[in-house]
Amino acid sequence: MANDLLSGKTASDYDASSIEVLEDMEHVRLRPGMYIGGKDDRALHHMVAEIVDNSMDEAVAGHATWIEVELHHNGHVTVRDNGRGIPTDPHPKDPSKSALEIIFCTLNAGGKFSGDSYQTSGGLHGVGSSVVNALSDHLRVEVARNKELFAMEFSRGVPQAPLAKIGAAPNRRGTAVTFHPDPDIFGSLELKPHRLFKMARSKAYLFSGVEIRWKSEIPDGDTPMEATFKFPGGLADYLKETLSGATTYSDQPFSGTVDFQEKFGVPGKVEWAINWTPTRDGFIQSYCNTVPTPEGGTHEAGFWAAVLKGIKSYGERVNNKKAGTITREDLTTGAGALVSCFIRDPEFVGQTKDRLATTDAQRMVNLAVADHFDNWLASDTKSAGAILDFLVLRAEERLRRKQEKETARKTATKKLRLPGKLVDCSNVSREGTELFIVEGDSAGGSAKMARNRKTQALLPLRGKILNVLGAASSKLGSNIEINDLSQALGVGLGAKFNVDDLRYDKIIIMTDADVDGAHIAALLMTFFFSQMRPLIDHGHLYLACPPLFRVTQGARRVYCLDEAEKNAVLAKGLGGSGKMDVSRFKGLGEMDAKDLKETTMDPASRKLIRVSIDEDEPGQTGDLVERLMGKKPEMRFQYIQENARFVEELDV
Repeated sequence: MANDLLSGKTASDYDASSIEVLEDMEHVRLRPGMYIGGKDDRALHHMVAEIVDNSMDEAVAGHATWIEVELHHNGHVTVRDNGRGIPTDPHPKDPSKSALEIIFCTLNAGGKFSGDSYQTSGGLHGVGSSVVNALSDHLRVEVARNKELFAMEFSRGVPQAPLAKIGAAPNRRGTAVTFHPDPDIFGSLELKPHRLFKMARSKAYLFSGVEIRWKSEIPDGDTPMEATFKFPGGLADYLKETLSGATTYSDQPFSGTVDFQEKFGVPGKVEWAINWTPTRDGFIQSYCNTVPTPEGGTHEAGFWAAVLKGIKSYGERVNNKKAGTITREDLTTGAGALVSCFIRDPEFVGQTKDRLATTDAQRMVNLAVADHFDNWLASDTKSAGAILDFLVLRAEERLRRKQEKETARKTATKKLRLPGKLVDCSNVSREGTELFIVEGDSAGGSAKMARNRKTQALLPLRGKILNVLGAASSKLGSNIEINDLSQALGVGLGAKFNVDDLRYDKIIIMTDADVDGAHIAALLMTFFFSQMRPLIDHGHLYLACPPLFRVTQGARRVYCLDEAEKNAVLAKGLGGSGKMDVSRFKGLGEMDAKDLKETTMDPASRKLIRVSIDEDEPGQTGDLVERLMGKKPEMRFQYIQENARFVEELDV
């Protein structure tokens, strides 16, 4: 604002000079969340994964046989491979720069677009190397290519000197990238040896043709300082190690590999391994082009569809009439499953690739796995019978629990003293139901018109809920808002909480997209964490994402979550004609029912954030919540002092 006053401009002056154009590296540093998901611990380690994925692409393409990941004592990390080496010759479109400099300094530049260099690849498809470079205070690349060694150094995405020829390298080939995450971006966060070790080992399982070498100069508990991974059995070896010591229904897992080129005439393949055990909870780990997909996606859907159809068909063949009641939920209970596919041009949901969205992957994985599973069941009838009996028992238990919940809900609806402001849904079963905790009666009015009466219930809250960490236990029992919440959910507090008594499948906190709304959401999350922790652990708590802006141009309209999205839309345009109008929603109560339904409540078009607890050390989250929300203001003040310099300037 001071610069505007000095230049004679006022806040109402808005012309071409007001539009700021950021270079690639500047934009990455300003908005790292758009590229690696944020500035947290997960994003920090994701940077290493991006460089490793580039080396894995070389290995999968048949050009590299080993990859080395080394964590240095000063926090730098080096990833080496013996692949072809990044091209160092001048780039045809800009002969003044080498191809290496283009790759590390330009978004959307790389060898993964044409399909000539890689048939399948991970990484961020031309974004990974440049993003890591932009978010590192130091990065050095060494390339051994054509018996010559080249090197180039960068700082925060800026070249420190031109590409230099170091000398001859007759016995060396490949690429080595050494970088240090920028503390201006990641603060005091440090790379953890045990997380990098786990990632390196999983990469070796995912591609049996590569050797992964691990080195660390930083001690970290039981994590080895050096190790070498090479697993000829691939995912089958991985699953055997994961389920080591557990009783399984089959001596050998159902595993296999299918080449898509041979079966469908397209590049790629799928590999899988699965077994069932009564002694531990089920899990599935899926990957696409060696990149983890923790939220699953089309490849997972195709895999489970094939297994479900196969077990039902087997049940029909052996005349087990109850096999038809088995669902995917029953399959995943007690199943340890690993699925890894390699496909060309994968489509992911989000830049960090948490979920695969490629439609063809579902069809190909389904068809590839189905025939093999049928043959496996027929060839090992002892294991097939044990697995079928286990799954039938799981289905019967699921149906029994469902019946008990329906009965309990009917009873609760009739006998519970539900809060007067609760607008309940009509479903008697908990399955598929949602309770929206909304901020105030005005928001509740819009939400009441926008909701699905069958599955969506509303509970308006009056102002800000009590901070349970800063309150005496006597206040909890007498607080109206807390009592209303407890009664609406059908559960008790603390030790009296029973997740099976929960009356709704999803609990969704829906507050205004402003500072007050964020404060209310923080207070509610603190309440659920301290008094109903299992509700979070079982995945029932969510945050709604209402938009802050609506941009319209003629008949076209786009909703924007924040200022950054709005500015991006205004810069890009909507593709229509006429002036673009911007409406800012001051609160949920000012949104009409149509807007609220389309953006925030309709499962088909809304965005939800699931609240989860991810901590490397037990008690870590509890300590942080106590520090930020507890009774001691000096702890909050200390935290603000330690972290204030990492907070981006907000326009509120």
